[in-house]
Amino acid sequence: MKEFNVGLLGFGTIGAGVIRVFQNNAEVMEQRLGARLTLKRVADLDITTDRGVKVDAGVLTTDAMQVLTDPEIDVVIELIGGYEPARSFVLKAIEQGKHVVTANKALLAKHGEEILSAAAAKGVDVMFEASVGGGIPVLSAIKENLCANNFRCIFGILNGTCNYILTRMTNEGADFASVLKDAQAKGYAEADPTFDVEGVDTAHKLAILVSLCFGTRIDLENISIEGISKITPLDIQFAKEFGYKIKLLAIGKRENGQVEARVHPTMIPVNYPLADVDGVFNAVRLVGDFVGPVMLYGQGAGMDATASAVMGDVMAISRNQLAGGGRRTPAMGYLPEAMVKLPVKPMRDIVSQYYLRFTALDKPGVVAKISGILGRYGIGIASMIQPERKQREAVPIVIMTHEATEAVINDALAEIDQLDVVREPSHFIRIESEME
Repeated sequence: MKEFNVGLLGFGTIGAGVIRVFQNNAEVMEQRLGARLTLKRVADLDITTDRGVKVDAGVLTTDAMQVLTDPEIDVVIELIGGYEPARSFVLKAIEQGKHVVTANKALLAKHGEEILSAAAAKGVDVMFEASVGGGIPVLSAIKENLCANNFRCIFGILNGTCNYILTRMTNEGADFASVLKDAQAKGYAEADPTFDVEGVDTAHKLAILVSLCFGTRIDLENISIEGISKITPLDIQFAKEFGYKIKLLAIGKRENGQVEARVHPTMIPVNYPLADVDGVFNAVRLVGDFVGPVMLYGQGAGMDATASAVMGDVMAISRNQLAGGGRRTPAMGYLPEAMVKLPVKPMRDIVSQYYLRFTALDKPGVVAKISGILGRYGIGIASMIQPERKQREAVPIVIMTHEATEAVINDALAEIDQLDVVREPSHFIRIESEME
């Protein structure tokens, strides 16, 4: 029986999950593949800490080069994370003629073009299903089952930490800081949660999705990123009153030769399927011109779910080799020569509905002043909540607008914030009511 040897770089949580798949599901993989997968070498700087799985001492090494230069290893799994030394190791594996599987979304978002170009020149496969959505097979769905479609838009809940925090804030009325602290204690958030809660992790994943769906190269610097740290229980309560939930959304759209690529807190109607994605779960909603809307949902992170996606890629590469060659499917879904560089629409030109919250003195004429300024900028008011009078203290005034450009909203809010009756900087959240 044909045998494929695999080398693993990184023996952390996900690496331990990969080893568990090898140990628990070797038989089912062999039955599905018609070949044997063997874990030949595992490299990590720390090979003594107990990860909850037993590995023969002869398989473990602290020298990554023993994986990268071993002529018997066919596939290298990179689970180190970050930019370096992951980038150098991946390029070395490719140089040695080895296929690569990675879960490293940050590496792909920043250095993907370099890595994929090197792989194409060497004639090897690079696969990265686990980089977006953990165990959800969203990338293979785009590249394979849905590849006859032109995609119009992507909406994704792609970070379990943020979704867990917003779910707790919604269900319990708790504030951001207290939920974050609890999430860290439970292991749902990192000690330094900045990449997660400020939207950077989600932006890395959106960069990959935009490239796959729209056939365009996009730089991370061109994605507008806003996190959830400024969301308050007050915003969540008002969202409920209007019939919305707040989610951190990754949004990609293609229209009129431009793409939108943005990550930010977004209000979505409570009766939309994405609104029901709670806790640490992820989901991606795609809209194709023929298939229409499709939503994929599941565990977006974690040892077992991510290891499942990693090993699915290893098996896909092995199937390609059994069939006589690799590179059956373009890594980014489009042939490299068909990839283009579409312009990214500036945020100031984005058109959306908006939730606006003002903190102003509770006195006659305040609402008229605010609505008057909005009217002069052509911003229509769809609905409003104004709490009862409370002896002239500062109170929230909440307005839901009709569609407007972000530039107009920002200009109007800048003028409103100068009013002597406004006590705090105004706050807005974008609304997505059309996901088709």
